[in-house]
Amino acid sequence: MNRKTRAVSMVLCSAFCFALMNLFVRLSGDLPSVQKSFFRNAIAFLFALLVLLRQRGSVHFRKSDLPLLLVRSVFGTVGILCNFYAVDHLVLSDASMLNKLSPFFAIIFSFFFLHERAKPVQVAALVTAFAGALCIIKPSFGLSEAFPSLIGMLGGMGAGAAYTAVRALGGRGVKGPLIVLFFSGFSSLCVLPWLLFDFHPMQMGQLACLLGAGLAAAGGQFSITAAYSLAPAKEISIYDYSQVIFSAVLGFFFFGQLPDGLSVLGYLIICGASAWMFLWSRRVEQI
Repeated sequence: MNRKTRAVSMVLCSAFCFALMNLFVRLSGDLPSVQKSFFRNAIAFLFALLVLLRQRGSVHFRKSDLPLLLVRSVFGTVGILCNFYAVDHLVLSDASMLNKLSPFFAIIFSFFFLHERAKPVQVAALVTAFAGALCIIKPSFGLSEAFPSLIGMLGGMGAGAAYTAVRALGGRGVKGPLIVLFFSGFSSLCVLPWLLFDFHPMQMGQLACLLGAGLAAAGGQFSITAAYSLAPAKEISIYDYSQVIFSAVLGFFFFGQLPDGLSVLGYLIICGASAWMFLWSRRVEQI
C-alpha cells in the first residue's frame, strides 16, 4: 500500500477503536464518569510511557511549553469527562457526532489563540455544523431533556481547544508521545481525589470493560498519530467521521439503539459541512 492508503487505513482503525472505547464505557454500567476517565487515561499513560522508553525519548520538556501542555490537558480532561457522560445518556452515534464537532471548535480557538483568521467558507461550514448539532440536541423548554446533548457538545468544544493546543505544540517540536503522556498523567491526577473519596466498587465485568476502554483508547490515539505522520490532515481527516457509522452499528447490535430522523439529518448536515471544508482545503492547496 502507498502512504495515503496506509494513512486512511490508520484513520479507519482509529475511528473503530474510539467507537469501541465508547461501547466499553457504556457497557461498564452506572459508574461515575470520573472513575471511567481515570482508567481510560491511566492505561493511555502507561502506553505512552512504554512508547517513549522504547524510542529512548525524553520525558523532559521546555518550561516555555508548559502553558500549552496545561491547556491541552485541562481542556482534554473536560472533553473526556463530558464525552463519557454523553455516552452514558445518549444514543452512541449521537454522542460520537457531538464529539466530532471538535474540528469546528478548533477553527474558533485557532482564531483566538493562534491568530488564524477563518475564511468565509470555513465560517459558513461552522454555522452549518452548529445547525446540524441543533438537530441532534433538539432544544426544548425542558433543560433535562437537552442536558446530555449540551454536555456532549461541551465535550466537543473541549476536544477542539485541546487539538488547537496540540497543533501549537507540534509546531514547537514537542513529540506526540510526550503530549499524550503529559495529558494522560495530568488527567489521571486530576480525577484521583474524586476517585479516592467516592470510589464505586466494581464487578469483574465492569473492570474488564474499563480496561477494554483504555486499551481501545490507546489504540485509537496511536493509530491517529501514525495516520497523520503518513499523510497531511487535509487528505485524510474526513475519514475520521466513520466513527459515527461504527458507533451506530455497535449501538444497534449491543443496545438496540436507532437514531431518530432529526439526528440522522444532523449527521448528514455536519458530515456535509466537514466534507465541504475538506474539499475546499484540497482545492486551495492545489491552486
